[in-house]
Amino acid sequence: MSIRNQAGRTLAAPTQAAGWFPASWRAHTAHQQPVYPDPAALAAAEAKMRSSPPLVFAGEARSLTSALGRVSAGKAFLLQGGDCAESFGEFHANLIRDTFRTILQMAVVMTFGAGMPVVKLGRMAGQFAKPRSSDSETIGAETLPSYRGDIINGPAFTAADRTPDPARMREAYYQSAVTLNLLRAFAQGGFADLHRVHQWNRDFVANSPLGPRYEDIARRIDESLAFMSACGLSNQPALTETDFWTSHEALLLPYEEALTRTDSLTGRSYACSAHMLWIGERTRQPDGAHVEFLRGVGNPIGMKVGPTMKPDELLALCRTLNPDNIPGRLTLITRMGAAKLSEVLPGLLRAAKAEGLNLVWCCDPMHGNTVKASSGYKTRDFGAILAELRAFFAAHRAEATHAGGIHVEMTGKDVTECTGGAQAIGDDDLAARYDTLCDPRLNGAQALELAFLVAEELTAARRAPA
Repeated sequence: MSIRNQAGRTLAAPTQAAGWFPASWRAHTAHQQPVYPDPAALAAAEAKMRSSPPLVFAGEARSLTSALGRVSAGKAFLLQGGDCAESFGEFHANLIRDTFRTILQMAVVMTFGAGMPVVKLGRMAGQFAKPRSSDSETIGAETLPSYRGDIINGPAFTAADRTPDPARMREAYYQSAVTLNLLRAFAQGGFADLHRVHQWNRDFVANSPLGPRYEDIARRIDESLAFMSACGLSNQPALTETDFWTSHEALLLPYEEALTRTDSLTGRSYACSAHMLWIGERTRQPDGAHVEFLRGVGNPIGMKVGPTMKPDELLALCRTLNPDNIPGRLTLITRMGAAKLSEVLPGLLRAAKAEGLNLVWCCDPMHGNTVKASSGYKTRDFGAILAELRAFFAAHRAEATHAGGIHVEMTGKDVTECTGGAQAIGDDDLAARYDTLCDPRLNGAQALELAFLVAEELTAARRAPA
């Protein structure tokens, strides 16, 4: 099925999955779900969410599918970034602004390096739930449920905080709505002006210890902007506004089901909590509830791909999640660690290519490189993150496939959660500003440094002989 948007472009939409309806996941095993002590309170919370307006609209989701379709075809690049887990306690406009600004800065650098558009997709306005390796946590003699994100329970190690509370879904909904409203204003209200964003990058280059390395890219962007200005193109909407979409892991299924709506144009169901949803490494069981739910919604979807994934399993999941093989419908987000990626990814690329699958291949270099520092903090080393990205690009060059994007946990704040980078953050520095409630994030400077290094990879790939 396809429809036309207001600009007259044809946008693909998958057909309704056979035997699927928004609650069909309930007949399948659902992993990583909280146990709510009050079923009546859960039912009331779900009913309230079902009567609430959607956070995003089906037409927006189809536009993102179209944009990701260009990534699948090798004509664009995907940048997906944002918080490990959003929180209720740390919620203010400056944080949203700073993370959005950092993503814009990264995108400008990557656009120049790739020589193609960059699709900007935030882990924002809904990334409140986190899978955990254990259902419980023990401190001393007390055992309590694990913290699963603010949409489910609280981080404090108390029985009151750790008890799953369905009323938290409502708070997550309102915070997502406010965040989306602000993001739309930033994207369309002049904050995203390309000249402004590039000046922020110029300031970064001037102050970075590795500034001279990035000076050449910054200078060439200067020249490009000067040329467009000389041609009278400075005030074009493409230079002063931007498209920005939101995404999160579709982990808490009662919340996702309650925000699913039927599109009046196509009659198709869409998950209206975000433009894109993804399935995590811990919930991608072929017969599981998360695969069942996401196979039926019309949104573009993602799936994390870890080092245990086998080619046959990957192909079966692709057929389930994207049976019509629609470009942009399915993004595969690899998260393996550099050494394992080099062993596993080539075989997956070959299998998908042989089947003619239309996929976006995106690299998450964060989750496969999480370690415990000598100081006791969970951290990630910038060098290991970069090594996995380089291995990702190398594998795609070897297989003649498109390295389509990166997926990073980052923030615009000046945190000290990941070691290394030009700032040379060490184990002893982690305690200074370690703010995350779950996984360690790149700070704004590290994220932008990574963007410049990725731009070098993209430039090299673009200039390599065919």
